[in-house]
Amino acid sequence: MELTQLTLEILMFLFFVALIAGFLDTLAGGGGLLTVPALMISGIPPITALATNKFQSTFGTATASLMMLRNKRIHWQHIKPLMLAAFVGSVIGTIVVQFINTSALNFIIPIVILSIAIYFLLTPAETNELTKPTLSESKYKRYVIPAIGCYDGIFGPGTGSFFTLAGRSLRAQPFLQATAIAKPLNFATNFASLIVFIFAGKIMWLAGGGMVVGQFIGAWLGSHCLFKIPVNLLRYMVVFICVSMLIKFMYSLNL
Repeated sequence: MELTQLTLEILMFLFFVALIAGFLDTLAGGGGLLTVPALMISGIPPITALATNKFQSTFGTATASLMMLRNKRIHWQHIKPLMLAAFVGSVIGTIVVQFINTSALNFIIPIVILSIAIYFLLTPAETNELTKPTLSESKYKRYVIPAIGCYDGIFGPGTGSFFTLAGRSLRAQPFLQATAIAKPLNFATNFASLIVFIFAGKIMWLAGGGMVVGQFIGAWLGSHCLFKIPVNLLRYMVVFICVSMLIKFMYSLNL
């Protein structure tokens, strides 16, 4: 699907927005806060904007994931089953959303987003105490990861932050490790939704193609900065993204 009214100025605008979003998404998540509104401001219909956003964000999370693997921040044998669980959950969510009344999400999502912001604001990113996981690896993979993937298929914003929060609170992962692991899991959920949108014919390839380049550059830069930026700064970035997402969500509901 293409719209002939897309000008060079609009394409360049979308490219730079995707670059910034790819950078921020790699560090703290929430890049969709920038890209979805940018697509809609450009005159692209909402469902097409969502589909095109999945297309470009898939490449951003793929780039970040490859950089994490290449730099040995994550290990393929460990992350592979988690990615599969996230993929399956996202497929289920994308199918389920076609048949349910999503109005209930208008009340649930703000509470969840606010809870994430409060958690990261009040909980230290690093602690001298040795904490133990509160959930086994098998249960984490079987229930938590697919549930977050299902959320991404149904709604989407904040998925990367959800994965980070789950790894931190349930598996006692250090903040940077939880952030790094969230990238390939978010890629798996994005890719699952992307497949559905491709078959539905909802993607605007021209706009998405330019944004893919921007996402690649932004994610590449973010991957190189992730382990160089102070952990507390990253933590506050997650809080900022969550609060911004909450404000935008409330505004969209005219609250």
